[in-house]
Amino acid sequence: MQDKEKLESKLEELQEEYSKTKDNKATNKHLGALRSKIAAVKKDIIKAGKKKHGRGFFVKKYGDATVALVGFPSAGKSTILNALANSKSKTGYYAFTTTTIIPGTMLYNDAHIQVLDMPGIIENAHEGYGGGVAVIAQMKVVDLLVFVIDVNSIDQLGMLLKELNALQIFVNKKRPSVQIMPDETSPGIVIDVNKSDLGADEIKMILNSFGVYNANVRIWDNLDGNDLIGIISGKSSYIPGIVALNKVDTNKNFEKAKADIESRYGFATVPTSGLNGTGIEALKRSIYENLSIMRVYLKPRAKENPEPIIVKSGCTVGLLARKLHTEILNDLKCAYINGPSVKFRNQRVGVNHILAEGDTITFIKE
Repeated sequence: MQDKEKLESKLEELQEEYSKTKDNKATNKHLGALRSKIAAVKKDIIKAGKKKHGRGFFVKKYGDATVALVGFPSAGKSTILNALANSKSKTGYYAFTTTTIIPGTMLYNDAHIQVLDMPGIIENAHEGYGGGVAVIAQMKVVDLLVFVIDVNSIDQLGMLLKELNALQIFVNKKRPSVQIMPDETSPGIVIDVNKSDLGADEIKMILNSFGVYNANVRIWDNLDGNDLIGIISGKSSYIPGIVALNKVDTNKNFEKAKADIESRYGFATVPTSGLNGTGIEALKRSIYENLSIMRVYLKPRAKENPEPIIVKSGCTVGLLARKLHTEILNDLKCAYINGPSVKFRNQRVGVNHILAEGDTITFIKE
């Protein structure tokens, strides 16, 4: 294994060369090669950090969805967790109070939502500092990121996004539509569609750096070199996120800070105070809405308050049947639905019918 210090020195050299190289048609190929080298060195640094710091930690997902509270040390994540989940996460007015992931459960609209209080992220966490790689790895499997930002330090959000982007985690960004179809009969890299800002030479250089020399490529969305590298490597994660603008009880101008974040980053922002409970109900509602989950029911609904089934928005009759039991899907003929997704009472629908919040479903077997 290469020495981590040598790798970091090499990374600095490559990044300096990249920053000094002007971006134009003549340098596209060279810049593409530099980006690939930078990505490779970053991976080696991460591996070196893992060897040095051990396996780290991981929390198994449970419930209907999983949310991670992300922020710098002392941003107030633990107090937010305690308010959301009636948990007992350790709190304090100093950095690094939380040194492991602390889970809690938030109940909202009948959904059991797992909330993870993540250790504070520090600058250069993506290179392994402060155990950042292990922390960020956990984030890749959650359904929503809640950035807990101190109202007096709103630039923290930009720094956090930079750290996540460095490890190919993109927040509130659509996954670009890219098709890479290896074909040994193809005369090299054939680009059928390219709606990106990348030149053909740069695309070929990036693909070649991953050992892809013969393929048909279709890029349907705009993206940059880092996006393409992440997609080819399979390491990219695209996760929704919101902001809990915390400690608003310490700043009378918190509405200005809220507007600033929404203007600069476009994130839904909820003013909160984990200490006195300000905005906690609004934060719960925002979490639920941004998780894109909903409640549906199975007939008969004899009870006055029947228990719903929590599913993802866009769930079909077939997906619901599979969620309940594979045999139900195998034997399913059709379904009858009452609710917002249909025009008529007891309307008959097929397996591809998309459900809506509050629907009641009756499965009909073959």
